[in-house]
Amino acid sequence: MRIGMLTGGGDCPGLNAVIRAVVRKGVGEFGHTIVGYRHGWRGPMEGESMDLSLWTVRGLLPRGGTILGTSRTNPYKTDDGPRKVLATLARDRIDALIAIGGEDTLGVALKLEGDGVRIVGVPKTIDNDLSGTDFTFGFHTAVQIATDAIDRLHTTAESHDRVMVVEVMGRHAGWIATYSGMAGGADIILIPEEPFDIDEICDRLKHRHQQGASFSIVVAAEGATPKEGTMEVQAGEVDDFGHVRLGGIGQRLSDEIERRTGYEARMTALGHVLRGGSPSAYDRVIATRFGVEAIDAAHEGDYGKMVALHGTAVVRIPIEEGVDRLKTVDGRLFETASVFFG
Repeated sequence: MRIGMLTGGGDCPGLNAVIRAVVRKGVGEFGHTIVGYRHGWRGPMEGESMDLSLWTVRGLLPRGGTILGTSRTNPYKTDDGPRKVLATLARDRIDALIAIGGEDTLGVALKLEGDGVRIVGVPKTIDNDLSGTDFTFGFHTAVQIATDAIDRLHTTAESHDRVMVVEVMGRHAGWIATYSGMAGGADIILIPEEPFDIDEICDRLKHRHQQGASFSIVVAAEGATPKEGTMEVQAGEVDDFGHVRLGGIGQRLSDEIERRTGYEARMTALGHVLRGGSPSAYDRVIATRFGVEAIDAAHEGDYGKMVALHGTAVVRIPIEEGVDRLKTVDGRLFETASVFFG
C-alpha cells in the first residue's frame, strides 16, 4: 500500500513521535510506502510531498514540532481546493491517508472521506478539547511547562509583592489553565467555560492580601471572557476555519487588577512556549500508541476511524464521533480547583 500522512493545525509535542510510529510499523513490518505531505492540507493542495523512510524518522521520538510542517489551511475555503487535494492523491497513487490534527483538520478529513478518500484520523490538540478521546498528546507536556513557569513566577511575585497574571493556551476549553493552575497553586483560575466578573476577582485578591498574603497568582486561559458588560475585550483576526486569533486577555486583566486594587500587577503570556520543545514521557507513549494504532487501521482497511484513548486503552471510533462536540472542563474538576481560590 501507499499511505499518505499529514499534520495540520497548531504544532505540539508528540507529532514527530506519531510520524515515527507510523513509519516504523508501516514500512518496517508491513512493507508499505509512506508519503508525507508538507504543511497540513496545503501539501496535498499544492502537491508538496516527501518520502518517509526508516532513516527519515530516526531520532524523532524526543523531538518537538513536526518534520512535515503544518498550517491552518482549509481546502474548502480555497478555490478548487478539494479537487486539487484529490488530484494530488491520485497522482501519488495514495491508497489511504492518515490525517493528524484537531477538530478542523479532521473535519476536512471527514468531508474528503465523503469524496471517496480512505481516511484514518489521529487526534491532536494541545487544548485537550476533542470529545472522542480522554487525552491528546502534547497536553500533558504543555501543562508541565505551564506549571514550571507558575512555580518560577511565585518567587518573583513574592519578592516584589505583585499580582502575576499568567496567560496560557485554551481557546474554547480551559484544560491547560485548570490543570496547571491546580498544580501550580494558582489563587485564581479563569477559563472560557466560566465567564468571570472582574469585580469578584479583585474582591478575592483584596481579601487574600488583607489576610496577610503579599502576592497572588492568576492563571487565565486565552479564551477566558468576562461576563457581559463587566470589562471590554479586544477582537482579533479570523483564520480559514473562522477562529478568532486570541491573546491579550492577560494584559487586560493585569491592567484592570492594578487599576481597581492598587496592587502592582504584571502579565506573562506563555503562548507558543507551551507548544515547543520535547514531549514528556507520557506524551511520547500516547503518541507512539496512536501512531501504531493508526497504521494498523490503515493496513486492515478500517477507514473512517479516529484512534482515541479511552481509559488506558487505545481504541478506534468514527471520526465524526471524535469531533462532533467540544470537550469542556468538567464542572466537578473546576469546583475542586475553586476550593483554593483567594
